[in-house]
Amino acid sequence: MIRKIYLALIFTLLTAGAASAQNVDFHLNGMGFFDNREYKDFVARSRTYSGVRIAADVGFNIDSNNHFIFGANALHEFGGNPFFVRVNPVAYYSYTGKNWLFNAGAFSREGLLTDYPRAMLNDTLRYFRPNVEGLLTRFKSRHITETVWIDWVSRQTNTDREQFLFGFSGKYQPSLKSQFYVSHYFFLLHDAGAAVLLPDDHIQDNGAAQVKIGADLSHRSFLDSLSLEAGGMLSLERIRGVDGFKKPKGFVANAYLSYKRFALFDEFYKGDGHRILFGDAFYEKSTYNRLDIIYTPFIAKGIKGQFVFSLHNTPGYSSNQEAFRLIYDIGRKNLVKFKD
Repeated sequence: MIRKIYLALIFTLLTAGAASAQNVDFHLNGMGFFDNREYKDFVARSRTYSGVRIAADVGFNIDSNNHFIFGANALHEFGGNPFFVRVNPVAYYSYTGKNWLFNAGAFSREGLLTDYPRAMLNDTLRYFRPNVEGLLTRFKSRHITETVWIDWVSRQTNTDREQFLFGFSGKYQPSLKSQFYVSHYFFLLHDAGAAVLLPDDHIQDNGAAQVKIGADLSHRSFLDSLSLEAGGMLSLERIRGVDGFKKPKGFVANAYLSYKRFALFDEFYKGDGHRILFGDAFYEKSTYNRLDIIYTPFIAKGIKGQFVFSLHNTPGYSSNQEAFRLIYDIGRKNLVKFKD
């Protein structure tokens, strides 16, 4: 019965959207991935992720600013059964203006939150949690970009916990000619109990923040791209009723350079160990360095294929990781255009 109601609701929304739309378009994108991780200091996380993710949706464009989008984002893990082991619905309203973007519903995180440092939001979210379920707004001008978002992770039931993420990030660049900028990232996980409380269960808060000063030196070198960043990192960990906020902190720095199809990306951390539930586990260490050696053999319109060899170094350990990712996006293609 619930399934029939759900299908009827989708049909009603699609019909209403089509009736009021100026045009209807189609969007197809996805990613194939093979990610082998040989972590000597995290043996339990030393595994291989492989699969393909396909996202398709139909957009009903009321005008140039207002859009309703419906579709699905499906994951197949190689060797998995059934074929699509997970399907995430896509259903949201989007406002796109000169300076503003506003999304409400279930929409892709790709290109919106994927710039977060891996210390805070790890890269496996792109494989297994591709959508934001909630709200996101972004303001962008010549000098400032600021994004604020909330992502509902789990709805409270008698057995399921109430969990949501809240965050904001941004970048300030004094002028278009300036090579210097300041960037910041913040998020907090609110983790509350189920409706039926368990003994010794407590509300938890877990999050992190980074503030960095950066320089884009691409125009001052023979390289295609050269950027440097350095700053501070703070995490927030609290079990309410048990302790106050723990605030581990440290120094972060990264450098990116590219020339033609080759690139290097190096991340360095020094400070207290962090326990960030959605972050990369390597930041539990007091010292950590990651070097990505990147080769991009496949480049075409809407398609990029990359090999990445990563070296992870922590006190007493040296680990490696090999990954290949093929990312494709055909863009939005008009299907139907209605006359005024």
